[in-house]
Amino acid sequence: MLHSGVMDSMGELPGVLVEEIGGICGVVEEHLDLIKKHFTVITLKEFMEKKEQLAEKIKSVFIWGAKPKVDCELLQSLPRLKVIASAGAGIDHLDLKMISSFGVKVANTPHAVTSATADMAMLLLLASARNLFEGCLIAASPHTERFHVNWVAEEVTGATLGIIGMGRIGYKIAQRAKAFEMKILYYNRNRRIEEERSVGATYCEKLADLLQQSDFVMLAITFTRETQRLIGKKELLLMKSTATLINVSRGAVVDQDALVEALQKGDIRAAALDVTYPEPLPRDHALLKLKNVIITPHMGSATRTTRRIMIEDMIQSILDALNGLPVSNEVSAI
Repeated sequence: MLHSGVMDSMGELPGVLVEEIGGICGVVEEHLDLIKKHFTVITLKEFMEKKEQLAEKIKSVFIWGAKPKVDCELLQSLPRLKVIASAGAGIDHLDLKMISSFGVKVANTPHAVTSATADMAMLLLLASARNLFEGCLIAASPHTERFHVNWVAEEVTGATLGIIGMGRIGYKIAQRAKAFEMKILYYNRNRRIEEERSVGATYCEKLADLLQQSDFVMLAITFTRETQRLIGKKELLLMKSTATLINVSRGAVVDQDALVEALQKGDIRAAALDVTYPEPLPRDHALLKLKNVIITPHMGSATRTTRRIMIEDMIQSILDALNGLPVSNEVSAI
């Protein structure tokens, strides 16, 4: 349950800065009722037009879809800022050390997105394995007179799934894969014995071992400097020619030029991507022209229930900060 907010000396609710209301990068209008119970909502446009009047009111920033952009200029213009709440699990769009230097805390919503993202991961796996999009085209085509009896796809049940990153989302994916009777391998910075026992997974100390054995390689890893382009030409060549790469983490975890080459040459069977770099891809990008690729618009957390929970978590983190309490889901700058 959300605890009460903090009124200022004039008895007004504290201000929260948002990119916009509605639109491509704005807070969804159906969430405004909940936000306005605790804060005065100020859009970036309003703030830019009335900086002197509004700067003192704003104590928090609400980041939705990586907007508004947080840089030194913005932070310098918000002297009373206490906390930045960012939707989702990824925080690669934020300079944590820079923000911390202003004495501002950062929080995200990692728990809220876990189940929905795991569902999306399995959707991509199943859709790619069973050639779902091609099947839909065949069924709906005006040129289809009969269904080809020998049109087949790949089996999921009993196949080997290699999960790179056994964090919250990776573990949820493993739970779902277990229900599909898949053999589960995982590669992680630390071995997670309790979780691997729960789903019957096997730990791979070396990434190469997982890549060589997996029919489906699932990327559910946090994006850092160390994981940038973790999957490149060498790693793709280690995979089976019949394997599929699935990415629900961040686009930059994969060397996309190398991925295009691997898909064109048949070094791997297919790819299913909910994330790319950049987002969206340029309309003439080679990945968009390949028939053995599924690309979705970073929609892992895009369910009504999950988005509402994300809003609640963000509000809670802000209220914690304004009430001088430990901040829920605070992200350390270290």
